[in-house]
Amino acid sequence: VASASRALHNGPRPAEAPEDARRRRRVDARIAGAVLVLQVVLALLNPDRNGHRPDTFGWALLVASAMVLIGRRHSPMLVTVMVVFMVGPYHAMDNVHIAVVPAGLLAVYTLAVIGPPLRSFLTVTAVISIMVSAMTLSGKPHAGLDMLRTSGWVLSVVVIGEAVRIHRKYIAAILERAERAERTREDEAARRVAEERLRIARDLHDLLAHSITLIGVQTSVAAHVLIADPERLDREAMAKSLDSIADTCRDARAELRATLQVLRGGAGGDADHADEED
Repeated sequence: VASASRALHNGPRPAEAPEDARRRRRVDARIAGAVLVLQVVLALLNPDRNGHRPDTFGWALLVASAMVLIGRRHSPMLVTVMVVFMVGPYHAMDNVHIAVVPAGLLAVYTLAVIGPPLRSFLTVTAVISIMVSAMTLSGKPHAGLDMLRTSGWVLSVVVIGEAVRIHRKYIAAILERAERAERTREDEAARRVAEERLRIARDLHDLLAHSITLIGVQTSVAAHVLIADPERLDREAMAKSLDSIADTCRDARAELRATLQVLRGGAGGDADHADEED
């Protein structure tokens, strides 16, 4: 049930490393603390036209409205609803109205940043309508009018949050395309390397097969001459056959060395000297 509720409030969220999650919670806790300090200062200013200084219950609502912001990125919809339920009674008691504005604006901003946009605009519109109606029906029409006048700022915060969400989505799309292009380049390079290796393997196979075949034929001829008529052995022909075998071996070795030089990228010079010394 909790997982379904989180999915309903936030939508699918990517997996987050534990260290990143702890860092986010610390940042959110600091932001909530800063909002609390700001709200306390605004409440202590106590301008006469903006309501009276909160009583004990009012202070509790003011503090709670800031503290719930710690979970704003984890459950933005739930936090927004909780803030509304706290600031509603706070305003109804005609406390300093401006004091709880930071908590409400931050909750609405987070809701808009995380999205989706339709949910954000519908939620904010419904909250403003309910709050204005409640203030008007409770015998405080001036508070309802003040809230209606400040609703433009709330909608502006929603628009700003939506702009930030679109910008983040755009940046994420650019990074994803760059990573995809990099992976494509790496895959293409790996494919070309594999094709080149296959071609070299075929060339080596053809080279060695041809050389070994020639050596086999020439050796067979020499053996046949030795066995067929050893008394009438043509030493010159035998020497020519053996020289041909040696030439074939040298040619195969030279071609193999040249191929290895290409594979080593020019690092085969030392190997050539070593082969020549051998």
